[in-house]
Amino acid sequence: MLEPVCKADVDVVIVGAGAAGLAAAQHLTRAGLTTKVLEAAPTVGGRMTTEKVDGFRLDRIGRLLSTSYPELHRTPGLNTLALRPFSPGVLLHSDGRHHRAAAPTTPRSARGALTAARALASAPRLPRSQSSRPGPLGGHLDQTRLATALARLAVTPPERLLGRPDLPTAQALTTRGLPPRTVDGFLRPLLAALLCDPALTTSSRAADLALHSFASGRLCLPEGGADTLPELLAASLPPGTVHTGVEVTAVSTTTVTTKDHGELTCRAILLATGARAAARLLPGLRVPAFHPVTVLHHTTDEPPLTDPALLLDADRSGPVAQTAVISQVDPSRAPAGRALVSSTVLGTPPAAAHLDTAVRAQLARLYGTSTTRWELLAVHHTRDAVPAMPPPHDLRRPVRLLAGLYVCGDHRDTGTVQGALHSGRRAAHALIRDMGSRPAAAEERLETAA
Repeated sequence: MLEPVCKADVDVVIVGAGAAGLAAAQHLTRAGLTTKVLEAAPTVGGRMTTEKVDGFRLDRIGRLLSTSYPELHRTPGLNTLALRPFSPGVLLHSDGRHHRAAAPTTPRSARGALTAARALASAPRLPRSQSSRPGPLGGHLDQTRLATALARLAVTPPERLLGRPDLPTAQALTTRGLPPRTVDGFLRPLLAALLCDPALTTSSRAADLALHSFASGRLCLPEGGADTLPELLAASLPPGTVHTGVEVTAVSTTTVTTKDHGELTCRAILLATGARAAARLLPGLRVPAFHPVTVLHHTTDEPPLTDPALLLDADRSGPVAQTAVISQVDPSRAPAGRALVSSTVLGTPPAAAHLDTAVRAQLARLYGTSTTRWELLAVHHTRDAVPAMPPPHDLRRPVRLLAGLYVCGDHRDTGTVQGALHSGRRAAHALIRDMGSRPAAAEERLETAA
């Protein structure tokens, strides 16, 4: 049980106990600064929350992570985070068939990248009767080009990706030298899933970073649910650091005013809430547009697919952008003898009365089985799920507003878990420098983090 809010002075008050705020608290604590983390909700995690229903663990947004995210290894408190990977690459459904699209094994050099590309492209060709029906990756030559592009991207330093011209992703894809079938059948559905942006209006630099992570790692989920990550961060902070159920109503550079717990004084304040909540406390702070996300969770007796794969609809035949038998990826998310199928709808969903019907019809096609007897466990709609990142987008927006006042979150970086954690570290290091402290460990080059 969390301790009552203490009114004694602290170095830093952090408003918001999502991934960004908790990561910042970890870095500040390691540097010897005292912190208080105040969260209005009854639990930590922000949008990384998981509903527990009859032994099922149901993520509200279900953001994908990657084993290649640097901040998962750089953030104190996450050393025990267990990641459950999907099978390599993704599974594409097109023309009634499944097609495996594998990312290259992580190469360590440009030569290794080309070797990986050759290995990917050397897969046996389909029999002539099937090869006349090219899949979403195109023909053998198209797949070779794609494999080479992904392998090279895997070893391209992120700072070089950030130096590329910034265009809407949909426009940038037409300039990459890949055939339209490969772009439409693979890259578009993949990037829509990674960016939660079905129209691909996102900055091409952000898209390149997402593809870099895909090509150099494995898509994965935290074992036990999305809330495992923030809970680990909160649990490893000193006792009495995190306080839930505390609503902040006003901030200055040295004072935080709460609704029911009076004022707290400090040397600096870090706003780590969502963008809208931060703007309410700091009028004039820019609020981005957002991509809405709806997640539907179904259960059935038998898994409709035994492969722990992320399944994408290359034909875009319905509202579902991505789906997976999550209990095959992470068995802890469903009770024994039950399968959990989680599906994501991007953008504004159909009317509630028709959503489940449309989703079931599409899932029946994607999995090749009847879904009429599946039980709907939950529908989670999040209007402000992912901050939009249209070009030109500053992937390293300032975290220091003025001396004593700082802000962090995925709306200051990339709209990913990696971006939230990285933003928290950037804000913590800005605070540490301004206060004349030094990080407990050598500071990494922040600008190169993907």
